[in-house]
Amino acid sequence: MCPLLEGSQTRPKGGARRHKLATFFLFLTILNCIGRDDGYSLQSCRITKNSAVCVNIIREKLKAVPHDIPPTVTSLDLHNNHISRINVSDFKDLPVLTVLDLNKNVISAIDGGAFAKLISLEKLNLNNNRLAKLHERVFEGLSRLTVLRVSRNKIKQVDSASLRSLTSLKFLDISYNKLAHITNVHAILQQLPHLQELHVNNNGLTTFQSRYLTNTSVELCYIDLSQNPITAFRITADVFPNLTWFKIGNSNIKQDMVWDVRNKTFLGEVSTLDISGVQMALGDMKTLLETVNSSLTTLRMNGMKHSLSKLIAISCTIPTMSTLQLRDNKLNFIGSDLFGSCVNVIELDLTQNRIKNLHDDAFVSLHRLRILNLSHNKISTVPAATRNLPVLSELDLSTNLITALGCDDFANQTKLRELSLYKNPIPTLNGCLFKDLTHLEVLKLQTCGINKLNGAFKESLANLRQLHLNENKLTAIGSGEFKGLKSLQNLSLHQNEIEALNYQSFIGLTNLTVLLLQQNRLSTKQMGSFNVLTNLRKLDLSVNTINYLNHSAVTEPPFSKLSYLEELNMGSQHHRQSSYLPRNFLSGLNNLLFFNIKDSRLRFLHQDTFMYTPQLQILDIISNSALQIYSELLSPLKNLQQLYISRTKKVLHSLNFLINANLTELRFLQARENEYSIVTEDIIKSLPALVFLDLLGNSLACDCSNGWFVNWTINDKETQVFNAYNFTCSYPPDSQGNRLLDFDFQSCSVDKAFICFVSTTCAVLCFMAASFTYHFMRWHLVYGYYLFLAWLFDTKHKSEETPYQYDAFISYNAYDEPWVVGELLPKLEGEQGWKLCLHHRDFEPGKAIIDNITDTIYGSRKTICVISRRYLESEWCSKEIQVASFRLFDTQKDVLILVFLEEIPSSMLSPYHRMRKLLKRQTYLSWPRAAEHTDLFWEKLRQALRTGEEEVDEEGGLLAMVTKA
Repeated sequence: MCPLLEGSQTRPKGGARRHKLATFFLFLTILNCIGRDDGYSLQSCRITKNSAVCVNIIREKLKAVPHDIPPTVTSLDLHNNHISRINVSDFKDLPVLTVLDLNKNVISAIDGGAFAKLISLEKLNLNNNRLAKLHERVFEGLSRLTVLRVSRNKIKQVDSASLRSLTSLKFLDISYNKLAHITNVHAILQQLPHLQELHVNNNGLTTFQSRYLTNTSVELCYIDLSQNPITAFRITADVFPNLTWFKIGNSNIKQDMVWDVRNKTFLGEVSTLDISGVQMALGDMKTLLETVNSSLTTLRMNGMKHSLSKLIAISCTIPTMSTLQLRDNKLNFIGSDLFGSCVNVIELDLTQNRIKNLHDDAFVSLHRLRILNLSHNKISTVPAATRNLPVLSELDLSTNLITALGCDDFANQTKLRELSLYKNPIPTLNGCLFKDLTHLEVLKLQTCGINKLNGAFKESLANLRQLHLNENKLTAIGSGEFKGLKSLQNLSLHQNEIEALNYQSFIGLTNLTVLLLQQNRLSTKQMGSFNVLTNLRKLDLSVNTINYLNHSAVTEPPFSKLSYLEELNMGSQHHRQSSYLPRNFLSGLNNLLFFNIKDSRLRFLHQDTFMYTPQLQILDIISNSALQIYSELLSPLKNLQQLYISRTKKVLHSLNFLINANLTELRFLQARENEYSIVTEDIIKSLPALVFLDLLGNSLACDCSNGWFVNWTINDKETQVFNAYNFTCSYPPDSQGNRLLDFDFQSCSVDKAFICFVSTTCAVLCFMAASFTYHFMRWHLVYGYYLFLAWLFDTKHKSEETPYQYDAFISYNAYDEPWVVGELLPKLEGEQGWKLCLHHRDFEPGKAIIDNITDTIYGSRKTICVISRRYLESEWCSKEIQVASFRLFDTQKDVLILVFLEEIPSSMLSPYHRMRKLLKRQTYLSWPRAAEHTDLFWEKLRQALRTGEEEVDEEGGLLAMVTKA
């Protein structure tokens, strides 16, 4: 038996440190510029849980396969479009696609290898197209395909290699084509040795002979050859050893079919046989039925033209047959002998005949009958024949002409579990009708015109689980009308005329979980009737006339005891006035998941309305055009996942209320046909879990205010903006009618990439400039720094006229101290009488060194710099000459005297030493050159010290002219 299918280099430490710092800084800069890609918008498709449905929302249907389908989709629905050709490039990027539906297109050509990239495809539907031939490479690459449907095309030919790639195919439906010749079926079976289910019905086949099909056995379990004008059926070899389901027959053919099966064992495994409409001689029919004598369980003989009673007698001799279907056989009367031999039948289907009467003993021999279907006939009363079936569990009398039910109509049918009486003109019921149906679980009484129940359910039907009373004419439900239905779980009362309920209407229904009351005439007066239904899970009150005039709290909330209720539908209330809901209307609904109050003329909802429903996941308030929606109203809904607010355009002009609503779990937002013109970044960022946004039919502005939204719509990879490619502009006037995504927002948006490039480049250049400056010009910077300090000091003391403390400040290096103490000090202080300042002797203890230097230089008439190689290498000596140099430039007085203790090349001098030497090229003093004329050296120095008492000679430079020693 087989199941039926559906179907590294080293660097100096300092350089390495600077390199790491630059790299880290560059990384941070780039990181800050990287944006987040989160969502997408498809031109003609919508995505739901990796399933894509592609239909054009505008009037025109798709004419080609869209190329913007994400590669992660596993199911793609392209049915009901106008695609005429499948190209090689159409499905090249869908590696995980398992289901592809191309039903109802106009496909007439498929390129070779067009499906080759669909390596995971398992189901392909090409029904209702215009294919005329299955060529060699049409299904190339589909090695994992298990289900293929090409029904209702114009296929006339199947190439010998067209199906060879389908090594895993189990199900093939090629019905309603024009194969005509058996060689096409031969080509199918030869290429698909593992095929299990084959539908070739209505293909114009005239013969079916095994020798033209295959020389070896095939694995087929199911074959449908119906609606073919087959005149000869011959099997000369055991080619179908696994066949369990066989369907053959054509009610339109007038010629008898020849049945030639050489061995009765060739179809010995068939368990389901459908010979509806077959034209065959009675002898051949008997031979056919004898072929399946040991295996048949289900026989269908619908629309038979001749010898029905004889066929029934023959078939009922098959001991294994348990299901007999006899639909559409134009039976008017069922006599006592028609089923006399059908003692083993368990299920009998007599639907769609013309039965008016049945003999009381029509089913007397059917002792094992469990299921009886007499629907769609002309029966006027419940047949007495049905009372003689001791084990009957399902009885269908629907769509007949029964006008009344009697107390004994179902007498002794204690085993009955399902009773269908819908679509019979039964205006009233009474209390005795169902008294014996102690095990009945399902009762269908819809569309019977019932206007009164008359206590039919007050005492009986204790095990009933489903009661369908919808589409009747009930106007009121009295007290305790259903109190006998202690096990009832589903009660359908919709599409009646009920306008009266009371607090006891549903008493006793303690196990009721589903109550449907939509499309009645209920008002607020009946809202107190539901609190007795403590186990209720679903309540539908839509399309009634429930209307509250204000949002004041009610004394007794209508659902305060329905703590298990999960779904409440109150949409489309019919009244002319504006409506409200009491602020505590939903009190008690702690587990409510779904609430619908769309199209109810709501004007206002109090901010406390949803504080009682913390678990709510779906809220539908569409088509309430005057309803004000604000963040405080929605903020209690922490678990809300779907929100429908379409068609609220009279008062809702913006989505800004979402910003502070804290809807962090919202995944689906539908806000169609409003007047939103701008969608800001703050709105979208306030919905971090959003995956689907539907703004169809809004008046979006094509200006810079929507620049961010358009960019996000195009580039986002997490949120799908439904049909965004068809959004049109409403503003400004010159852009009306244009597509929003075609508008050029480049001038509106900041080019982040360019900013990142510029900022990164500038940062790197600045860092490199700083590194080079520090390396090559460090002392220039230090010089400038202390020059600035000197300027500050000079500015501070500029107006002060204080006498000099010293005649000269001696700037020297500690290594040159022997010369200063042994030569300079005795001459200048001992012999010439000058008062000198030496740092080791005259600096004020505890005072900052730089302050001592600055104060003593400005407190001395002159500064004598004793320059040597050691001097040039000293940081503090450099500071001293820098301060003195600034004083030289600032006061325009010759206050600086350079004394060189040794010959120093110009290349070794720092910039300020070279500058000073250049300015006083002929007046500086050199001790080595005065070795033989020391007296002259000291005289020159004495004269230089004296010049400070006079103004600077305009022609003599900054120092008094001293002859070069």
